[in-house]
Amino acid sequence: AQTIMKARLKGAQTGRNLLKKKSDALTLRFRQILKKIIETKMLMGEVMREAAFSLAEAKFTAGDFSTTIIQNVNKAQVKVRAKRDNVAGYELTGLARGGEQLAKLKRNYAKAVELLVELASLQV
Repeated sequence: AQTIMKARLKGAQTGRNLLKKKSDALTLRFRQILKKIIETKMLMGEVMREAAFSLAEAKFTAGDFSTTIIQNVNKAQVKVRAKRDNVAGYELTGLARGGEQLAKLKRNYAKAVELLVELASLQV
């Protein structure tokens, strides 16, 4: 009876230690994600402000160019797909990025979209 109890105690201690390691790994990953969310949100304000200003500049210099853009687009510049991250045996789902004045506008909004995708993947 005593050896059975010792074996059960050892099994329980091993299980507890494994759960503790898993919990620590998940907590560490969660803190990394939170830090990245905060950094991305801080950067997002500046990028969106820059993108909106670029749009205003482009509209002022080139007029209404939305129909031209719609006609000239063949495929998406940015593709979003689901990804899974394995942390201590748990699947954490998220999103991954895939593919003169007007060029500046395109760059700024592309950067804004990438940051939004990154932020969305962290908050899923």
